[in-house]
Amino acid sequence: MVTTSLIPAPRHVVPGAGETPLTAHSALHAGPGTEDVGRWLGAALRAATGLPWREAREPAEAGGGVRLALAPALGAEAYRLVSDRTGVLVEGGDAAGVLHGAQTLRQLLGPDAFRRAPVRRDRAWTVPHTTVEDAPRFRWRGLMLDVARHFMPKEGVLRYLDLMSAHKLNVLHLHLTDDQGWRVEIRRYPRLTEVGSWRARTKIGHRASPLWDERPHGGHYTQDDLREIVAYAAERHISVVPEIDVPGHSQAAIAAYPELGNSDVVDTAALTVWDTWGINPNVLAPTEDTLRFYEGVLEELLELFPADAGPFSPFVHIGGDECVKDQWRASRTAREQIAKLGLADEDALQSWFIGHFDRWLAERGRRLIGWDEILQGGLAPGAAVSSWRGYAGGVTAARAGHDVVMCPEQQVYLDHRQDAGPDEPVPIGYVRTLEDVYRFEPVPAELTREERARVLGTQANVWTEVMEDQGRVDYQTFPRLVALSEVAWSELPAPADRDFPGFERRMTEHYRRLDALGVAYRPPTGPRPWQRRPGVLGRPVDGPPPAV
Repeated sequence: MVTTSLIPAPRHVVPGAGETPLTAHSALHAGPGTEDVGRWLGAALRAATGLPWREAREPAEAGGGVRLALAPALGAEAYRLVSDRTGVLVEGGDAAGVLHGAQTLRQLLGPDAFRRAPVRRDRAWTVPHTTVEDAPRFRWRGLMLDVARHFMPKEGVLRYLDLMSAHKLNVLHLHLTDDQGWRVEIRRYPRLTEVGSWRARTKIGHRASPLWDERPHGGHYTQDDLREIVAYAAERHISVVPEIDVPGHSQAAIAAYPELGNSDVVDTAALTVWDTWGINPNVLAPTEDTLRFYEGVLEELLELFPADAGPFSPFVHIGGDECVKDQWRASRTAREQIAKLGLADEDALQSWFIGHFDRWLAERGRRLIGWDEILQGGLAPGAAVSSWRGYAGGVTAARAGHDVVMCPEQQVYLDHRQDAGPDEPVPIGYVRTLEDVYRFEPVPAELTREERARVLGTQANVWTEVMEDQGRVDYQTFPRLVALSEVAWSELPAPADRDFPGFERRMTEHYRRLDALGVAYRPPTGPRPWQRRPGVLGRPVDGPPPAV
């Protein structure tokens, strides 16, 4: 039955007998508070089915069609879908819940409901009689998309928001800046995009590879592009969390404004946007002038990403990871700053740097979130942590009273290879199969009940060093993001007890949905010939992964 192929798996499904036919006479009624969902669903159904889907003014006018309504008692993001002889009713605890129920309705209609035009004009559309009651396990169900290493044009980001919504994900963490590119227009600092948004060439494969793409690579989002992305996401009840990386991962910014770097140690005026991969030694100078510069960046960023655009919109990610301190140790300016501030060492200097923006954001009603290195030196109470170096950072943060997003590299970094076979394109890191992601558990077992409440949820991270286009991003991301969506949404058993064979059976139908959506996923049998990258050196790692 179609209801048994639903992804992510709902909490309760009661199959019925019979089907609800949808015809040219079917109407759609969107009750108070569900109008935006109604417009989205109506457009999606009209496109896929070719049916007119008249907008009903009253519930009774929908006849045997579809009715959308709020039912606050269900709770945030929860929904109930009932298909019976009276038609289809989708109720949600809030508008987000109604949208999630509408996405389940699309799955019940079959894979062709995900297409943008009818495949056959004469096909009969039916919804199996069933009752689905569902609610998410975690509040934060995310995808980190790295658009700094390889730029993804605006249309690609909008497409990924649609893919996220189809899988009931609700946070897009947008990695906007790094050594290899600056992707957001900042009007008071135009050189950030004039200089920092493109690089002269790009390393192909791992940094040890001898291959280069000698074409310039770049691009950035205008401020209106980002406003559009945020609005498009909000219509799908997705919060967009921007990341501006400091004080490391900043060579693109230094190339644009050399005074931001440690000019008493290196010739920062000679630096260009970095064209290779790895951990970069060129980090921001720990000065008051640098703080003022990034305050200016963040002032414009806060206007582009308003705090009321979604439940996690108050968050701003500041990176804080992999800051190599060799230049600070050699810098007279940095040593003088340490002495002036009465700090112990360069690690404390980074803590001072991060702490400044923690306070600055809090004063403006925002919340800082950063990679788990920001725990060094302590954090203000409202700051949150993205735990990427295994579980340890998340455990430490939760025990210190900080909210946590669990995204450990060893489990949910989707740039890691999906198989050990020789055909895997640009094999990076450890093998992380679809089953590995499906058995990922975001909540560390050693946390107490109170500490577990600090785990906001989880996200998959897609770093794009070796993903030069949309097809490569799709290949690395899918189908493993589907597994992550179920881990984040569904109430699953302990990892060892999860029914992965059952998930694979449901994926048989879901691959057809991905086909309809045009997703260039990795087939379960291995990469297609055009998905391989023969001769491109990756970063193979032998042996078991490190302990988490």
